[in-house]
Amino acid sequence: MKKILMLIGGLLFFVLVGFLTFAPAILEQQHNQVIAHKPWPVSDNAQALHNSLLVGDWHSDSLLWDRDLLQRSNYGHVDFPRLVEGNVAFQGLTAVTKSPSGQNYQSNSDEAPDNITPLVMAQSWPMATWTSIFERALYQVERLKEYEKRAPKQVRIIRKASDIDDVLTLRASGQKIVGAIMGMEGAHPLEGQLENLNKLYDAGYRMIGLQHFFDNKLGGSLHGESNAGLTEFGKQAVQLAISKNMIIDVAHSSPATVLDVLALTQRPLLLSHSGIYSHCPHKRNIPDALMKRIANNGGVVGIGYWNEAACDDTPAGIVKSIRAGITAIGVDHISLGSDYDGSVQTQFDTSELAALTHEMLQQNFSETEIRKVMGENMLRVMRVSLSPKTIAKQ
Repeated sequence: MKKILMLIGGLLFFVLVGFLTFAPAILEQQHNQVIAHKPWPVSDNAQALHNSLLVGDWHSDSLLWDRDLLQRSNYGHVDFPRLVEGNVAFQGLTAVTKSPSGQNYQSNSDEAPDNITPLVMAQSWPMATWTSIFERALYQVERLKEYEKRAPKQVRIIRKASDIDDVLTLRASGQKIVGAIMGMEGAHPLEGQLENLNKLYDAGYRMIGLQHFFDNKLGGSLHGESNAGLTEFGKQAVQLAISKNMIIDVAHSSPATVLDVLALTQRPLLLSHSGIYSHCPHKRNIPDALMKRIANNGGVVGIGYWNEAACDDTPAGIVKSIRAGITAIGVDHISLGSDYDGSVQTQFDTSELAALTHEMLQQNFSETEIRKVMGENMLRVMRVSLSPKTIAKQ
């Protein structure tokens, strides 16, 4: 009997090891698919122009997944080698810390079981992350810092405006370095304590998304149950983030929350990954009139690459969405916001971004329009937001 129990125990051990080794990769391959396709057309002129661009993307959830982002992978959407292939200079990396079971665009309860807990357990994250979303946020920024430590010529974390200049200088000298700016997908990691925002800032966070797919202690989500605006705690958190020169991201926030944030600051707001409602009338996309309010504050909207945001996720379709955004709110207020590795299916990964430049030329974009959308608008907002001057409405 003892030998049988030992045999069973050994088998269970190997099953567990196999699960922890292979299950996370299998799970990500199911969630972050790139649809199989022939190479997208890129003319010589388009490639030459793309190589000269400053390219930036506001939103990728790549730190959630169990991949070494310093190594090129054949699945998922983003890693640093593929960012270099796509000529990306600045990449927003956002920490996903909670996702409600049954997640949908219409309505989610903040009390629904969490999908991220079993994922972090399966990926063997530190035990503190199993029960604390604050610890999950800390762990993901620590992963980014480890990448910077291992590959300082490849990764530079953007903490202040001078880091932006350093990245640009190094790239001008031929160094293939990517500036990574850390953000959070919803501010529930604060766990209702302003001091946690101080800790996350000190750890390296410079973007704060207020909500994700559910209402939280800061206010209402676009996909929650209340449709409410900012709570009193939410107003305090936004004001503290403004005082720290953090970028406020209202992707996933309810219209009432967006209006409340606009009433608190004259700094540019970010809607990091979205589509244009008049072009793609989906619950995921807020009304054009509200986007115009963001633009009037100097803010930008990052155009997403998945079907619910664009209603056509081919490169040609994404460029049509970009054109719709320019028409709706102006060329100075449209950026890229892929939502790569955000449990979305796309038709191209970050190494293939020259396909967007090609399509822009095909659709008669001017070079000025292309340069602004592909990265210059993102650069402007990062510079203004990370500068030491605080602009807040009294």
